[in-house]
Amino acid sequence: MRTLRHLNTALIQPDTRWNERAANRDHLAGLMDRAGDVDLFVLPETCTTGFLGDLDDPDADGQDDVDWVHDQAMQRRAAVAAGVAVVERGRRYNRLVFATPEGVSTHYNKRHLFSFGGEDERYTAGTRRSRLSWRGWRFDLQICYDLRFPVWCRNDDDFDVQLFIANWPSRRVEAWRSLLQARAIENQAIVIGVNRSGVDGRNIHYPGASCVFDAAGRSLLELGKDEQVATLGLDRDALVQLREELPFLVDRDAYRIV
Repeated sequence: MRTLRHLNTALIQPDTRWNERAANRDHLAGLMDRAGDVDLFVLPETCTTGFLGDLDDPDADGQDDVDWVHDQAMQRRAAVAAGVAVVERGRRYNRLVFATPEGVSTHYNKRHLFSFGGEDERYTAGTRRSRLSWRGWRFDLQICYDLRFPVWCRNDDDFDVQLFIANWPSRRVEAWRSLLQARAIENQAIVIGVNRSGVDGRNIHYPGASCVFDAAGRSLLELGKDEQVATLGLDRDALVQLREELPFLVDRDAYRIV
């Protein structure tokens, strides 16, 4: 598999419908069409239901959504990272699915459930971090509330890109941006944060504010509050050069989370 020195990435920031899975899939596909030819699409957390929206349809297991992510990757010949709510062996998970056009799929189950909003009462927490390599880039997968826990997010094995997909509310948007920038600086990694916009079925407002920071914490892209699609090329040579010029990761603490 060839290495991509430049990873053309599309941030898909939708106004998610409340628990309308099929309508959301169709709408997201339309937004992805607007991005054109890219290598990687990143969609928000629970992008087919809204956050906790799947609880209004307890019999759905989410497999149609997972299949859709895989199909989009194959059809578009690009990787697709998207958040879905799934039920597996009787347990409900908030999951990030990363599907590649080669037919390979990796997933991450959200570790830090948002107890303030009751997520921990309805979902099962993940137990392991999830990292993958694709076309010369190493990714770390995270979901929303995980952003507040830097030990869980620490770069202990040289990942290049950290993905945070989210349903992060407007009232805490300052923390969203600040924490994404902090994760980029401390991990010397490119950080992509993709959030939703609009208002959900519980009357919670979302600010959009999807953004990308380089490994020095410099802003590469910041979106506004409305539904939006944006593309950006990520430069692997620039990442490698920064780490060589400022080799801070060699001094990191020698402990690991399994």
